[in-house]
Amino acid sequence: MPLRAAGRMQGRGPHMPEEPIRVLVTGGTFDKEYNELTGTLYFQDTHVPEMLRLGRCLLNVEVRTLMMIDSLEMTADDRRIIAEHCRNTRARRIMITHGTDTMVETAVHLAREVEGKTIVLTGAMVPYKFGSSDGLFNLGSALAFVQVLPPGVYIAMNGRWFPWDRVRKNKDKGIFEAIAGGGDGS
Repeated sequence: MPLRAAGRMQGRGPHMPEEPIRVLVTGGTFDKEYNELTGTLYFQDTHVPEMLRLGRCLLNVEVRTLMMIDSLEMTADDRRIIAEHCRNTRARRIMITHGTDTMVETAVHLAREVEGKTIVLTGAMVPYKFGSSDGLFNLGSALAFVQVLPPGVYIAMNGRWFPWDRVRKNKDKGIFEAIAGGGDGS
């Protein structure tokens, strides 16, 4: 029986990856706060550790905040930083929290720049702090998918996973969907 120490599972098992899962935080709606006085959304700190605790996560995860920005403000330099962290971490399984508006663009960049690792991007359409957010579900789904998918770059939203080159955000429906070629894992 694996031992639990410092919030992490120790040991091996059929459903427990030996190596840690690296979680890279980039911001997005996932981590936005609401200012009740001004009615604006802003960033303070990531909610990922709280979400992992509330979800009673027993996985060996290492969380690192790279940036806290809206994905509409993400630049080519920001994407290079994300790719560099993916390449340089020893972890072979990486989950990235990201704003949904440009998540596909970042996935395309990572697919071109990083090889031999399983990378899953996820986000939320509604801020976690609103209580009715899809963020907790998407985080859990992405952590499950990153453990079982082969090396490559994927997007995980609403319980489904999509290869980086076969997905788009349908802004009219507020969902991610497969595009020509299928392969959406549902």
